[in-house]
Amino acid sequence: MKAKLSHVRPDGSLTMVDVGAKRATLREASAQAIIRMNAAAHRALKSGDLKKGDALATARIAGIMAAKKTASLIPLCHPLALTHVDVDISLRGRDTAAVTCSASCTGPTGVEMEAMTGACVAALTIYDMCKALDRGIVIESVKLLAKSGGRSGTYRA
Repeated sequence: MKAKLSHVRPDGSLTMVDVGAKRATLREASAQAIIRMNAAAHRALKSGDLKKGDALATARIAGIMAAKKTASLIPLCHPLALTHVDVDISLRGRDTAAVTCSASCTGPTGVEMEAMTGACVAALTIYDMCKALDRGIVIESVKLLAKSGGRSGTYRA
């Protein structure tokens, strides 16, 4: 049996899901993007010695801004009144950065897409600011870490 997708009508056309009758609950989600780069780019990112400026601070702001604009970027996403967005970037080893974006709101639908969009755009910002030192930077393993709230309950990766 095929799973029924909420954005697909019986005739196969797409629609925005009507969440008007859903009860508003606290919704939270976190997502992560892993970035791999060469050691020189990693050192410059860590020391803040990049020609374009403070990449970590810029990436945090970019991730927050992106989470707030998710409905403008992802078709059929509902605009949400986010109550909190946080972007954390941890440098690991000699070649890895991990971006974690957390989002929350009280509303009728979840914030998974906002958390994932924030993590992705923060990672893209790091790429942009470090690309002069490494054109081979790879953004990988973008994933939902956790979500809570709503009818489907809690999920943890």
